[in-house]
Amino acid sequence: MRADVDLVVPVKALRRAKTRLVGVTDDRPALALAFALDTISAALPAVRSVLAITDDPFVAAELAALGVESTPGPEGLNEALHHGAALLRSRDPHSVIGALQADLPALRTTELEQALAAATDRAFCPDRQGTGTTLLLSTPGGDLMPRFGEGSAQAHARDAQTLIGPWPSLRNDVDTAEDLERAAELGLGPRTCAALTPVCN
Repeated sequence: MRADVDLVVPVKALRRAKTRLVGVTDDRPALALAFALDTISAALPAVRSVLAITDDPFVAAELAALGVESTPGPEGLNEALHHGAALLRSRDPHSVIGALQADLPALRTTELEQALAAATDRAFCPDRQGTGTTLLLSTPGGDLMPRFGEGSAQAHARDAQTLIGPWPSLRNDVDTAEDLERAAELGLGPRTCAALTPVCN
């Protein structure tokens, strides 16, 4: 566990989440919620705390049941991350602040721990395609400086250590049916599996 790391995890309102997965399930909002809950549950043992940024009261209630704090934030991924990072920084001026994507339903705690241990400076983990970012870490006491969006891996690589290692579950964010198939090969979390029943059984 990295006791000096606090994570910000933005979670979209369920009605707007994972629109590219239409057709994979009859209940896309339930699947998006399962992704977020499995991701955060896997991350919790690896860090000191997780702060979710969400405007969805149902998501907030589900996270509260896990003991996870959430707060509303501004529109836009980077704006939400700035908001959460500022809140965390006000609590601890020396910590490492991380941004973790909420769509890593196969995430393994041990793999996140390995990536966190490998980070020696400002760092990021690219997605499996090598173009996006699944995890971004500040320096101790430093600004998060998120640059998520198209080409974020290249943007983050300009001033951050690239974390590539034996942690495929950390690199497999799910936006498409193909992504979901690859995540299933790695082993989906229990809530995602339940949301996709009988696919997982």
